[in-house]
Amino acid sequence: MTASVEGVPRASILRRGLALSPELFTGLAGTLGLALVATAGRVAVPVAIQQGIDRGIRAPGGPDLGIVSTIVAITAGVLLVTMLSAYVMNVRLFTVSETALASIRARTFRHIHDLSMLHQQSERRGALVSRVTGDVDQISQFLQFGGLLFIVNLGQLTVTTAVMLVYSWQLTLVVVLAFAPLVFVVRFFQRRLSVLYLEVRESVGAMLGVIAESVVGAPVVRAYGIQRRTSERLDAAIDRSRRNQFRAQTNNVISMSFGELAAGLALAGVVVVGTLLGVGGRLSVGQLTAFLFLATLFVQPVQVATEVLNEAQNAIAGWRRVLDIIETEPDVADPGSGGRALPDGPIDVRFEHVHFAYPDGPEVLSDVHLTVAARTRVAVVGETGSGKTTFAKLLTRLMDPSTGRVLLSGVPLADVRFDSLRSRVVMVPQDGFLFDASIADNVRFARPTLTDADLERAFTELGLSDWLESLSDGLHTQVGERGEALSVGERQLVALARAYVADPDLLVLDEATSAVDPATEVRLQRTLDAVTRGRTTIAIAHRLSTAQSADEVIVVDRGRVVQRGPHSRLVNEADSIYARLYASWLEQTR
Repeated sequence: MTASVEGVPRASILRRGLALSPELFTGLAGTLGLALVATAGRVAVPVAIQQGIDRGIRAPGGPDLGIVSTIVAITAGVLLVTMLSAYVMNVRLFTVSETALASIRARTFRHIHDLSMLHQQSERRGALVSRVTGDVDQISQFLQFGGLLFIVNLGQLTVTTAVMLVYSWQLTLVVVLAFAPLVFVVRFFQRRLSVLYLEVRESVGAMLGVIAESVVGAPVVRAYGIQRRTSERLDAAIDRSRRNQFRAQTNNVISMSFGELAAGLALAGVVVVGTLLGVGGRLSVGQLTAFLFLATLFVQPVQVATEVLNEAQNAIAGWRRVLDIIETEPDVADPGSGGRALPDGPIDVRFEHVHFAYPDGPEVLSDVHLTVAARTRVAVVGETGSGKTTFAKLLTRLMDPSTGRVLLSGVPLADVRFDSLRSRVVMVPQDGFLFDASIADNVRFARPTLTDADLERAFTELGLSDWLESLSDGLHTQVGERGEALSVGERQLVALARAYVADPDLLVLDEATSAVDPATEVRLQRTLDAVTRGRTTIAIAHRLSTAQSADEVIVVDRGRVVQRGPHSRLVNEADSIYARLYASWLEQTR
């Protein structure tokens, strides 16, 4: 189930976003205390100026250098304490915020992996990556700089206002009235910026998606000579991001300009009213001078607060996108500790009236009802788009049926804990994805404890030792990003070796030998015959040589199981779908 945060109030998003990171509140009281101490030094300067003027320079008997020296020494001590407090506060804030953001990043990444293949396929990979990187980075920038400034300036505003009131409530009122209209202006622009920054984050995600797709698909781009169209598509994505950024920043600048206007009015008002109060004898020269400094200290945090609030909208937009992922309920959920483990021993398979359809699409599988006995080797065949791969994904619970149940050894898949399922059931996908590491590292993903000697023994048992020896660095040959340093067929060999060392009780092969050359296929098929003996094996077959060696063949057509039986019988059924498929395959292999 997808939980959308679209339309949720900004305050709620901010509250829920902060709730994701309880680390942010670790030692918060101490940090706030340090912030108050750090701002005290700034306020101490105007007070020192006032005391120095009124009690030192304008002393009744003439300038008193002793008092002035004492005031300077005390102020220097206060500023030293202020500097140390600011340093400790900064360290605490950066440490806490980085810890919290690392937690958000890791949680978002893990949750993306918890979502079903169906959900992941609905978004571009680059857009998903941007949730973990760009959006969290935007939150980081706000917490580390905006949050820091907010805490410091809140303390400065509080202390400054209190001291201003001590000097003159009339001048304090002038300053407050000058900034009062800014509250309504800021609220207006916050609503606009909330929408604009969400568009910015979405356009950045879309841009990263196009960039990632263009980089990964570079061979296809070159092969078809579509560099120009690809560049135009990328330029359009970049331009959309630029335009959204420009609109957001324009509104940001306008909002800040109102803050500058309010600051100018406040200072002008203090000068005029303060002069009148001074003429009337209600304010000394030192007090008026100090108040002008205090008014500047008041203006600064208010102006900064306007900028911080604008940055907050950008961070809230990032939080919206992160929450949209984190609060999405996985439609293929791990039952966890409340789930069941698969029984020990060989695994049998049962589909009970299974139907499946992709969102807004027709049924891909319709009323599939069958049983596969344990230790049986089954080949699932059919034309392209008949539902074979969907069958494999349901069997390994990469997706769940729309209706009906899939059971392994009598246990409904929805009740099986993922740790038990993944340790007992292994799927080798058609693309044979490899990580950017060595062959040994890729095979060890299945069993990290295997030594090089164990891996070499596995390749020998698979009949692949001569191929391994032909590589420049053998087991330690680097496969490159996505395995692109190897051929497609070689990537499948490594993927099969990885599945083999996992030693599953149920092995699912999704056309795992489709890209292997005929000579290698013959050699590999002999090995797979030995490897799969005594183990339940479901092979999604593109090449019907796999079906020939299977114990049983299941024929799928337009999402329905239309034939089932051994190859020797199905191939002789006159005018059957399997007989036509087999005849067509023979024709292609001649």
